[in-house]
Amino acid sequence: MIAIIDYGFGNLRSVSKALSLLSINSKITDSKQEIQDASAIIFPGVGSFGDCIKNLNDKDIIKPIKDSIKSGKPFLGICLGLQILFDSSEESPGSKGLSLLDGSIDKIQFESNNLKVPHMGWNQVEIKNKSKILKDIPNNSWFYFVHSYKSSVDETFTDSVSNYGNDFASSISIDNIFATQFHPEKSSSLGLKVLKNFCEIS
Repeated sequence: MIAIIDYGFGNLRSVSKALSLLSINSKITDSKQEIQDASAIIFPGVGSFGDCIKNLNDKDIIKPIKDSIKSGKPFLGICLGLQILFDSSEESPGSKGLSLLDGSIDKIQFESNNLKVPHMGWNQVEIKNKSKILKDIPNNSWFYFVHSYKSSVDETFTDSVSNYGNDFASSISIDNIFATQFHPEKSSSLGLKVLKNFCEIS
């Protein structure tokens, strides 16, 4: 069973429905035991960095999530689920992320590039490193994004890059941790392929 983390926000049902289309057993949960027992974890994130971390603390599930990841269990973060892997975010000063990756999340430079807020819609993904979740995904494929904050491109873990005014990491991986800034559950057949690739790891 794949645990879809319920932290009080997010497009949980969209991810659950996408996995159902793939005939993959999953459960939306905030249960410590179910998180510990799951074969893999998906963290679909919508909302603010600070509210997300607060809710995780209120539900007391940060430790089981981190313990599961540290044990080698596959983890997929989606959108905000990518951002909380880092130490902090410009969106919520003072809120501490999971600190599984070094660095901070920065706001997209909308004003200086005369861009609409947020970055919403389809954008291309330039593959730099063919990670397991990008298996059989053609370079420069289109995926669906909704976000105002981003991870900088770091060669040690960036698998793909997209551009909205400036380059940003659109997918990352390190060991058993995988994450996408785009929403695979909203990205048609290629998005389903990304989810399928992740589930096959687990």
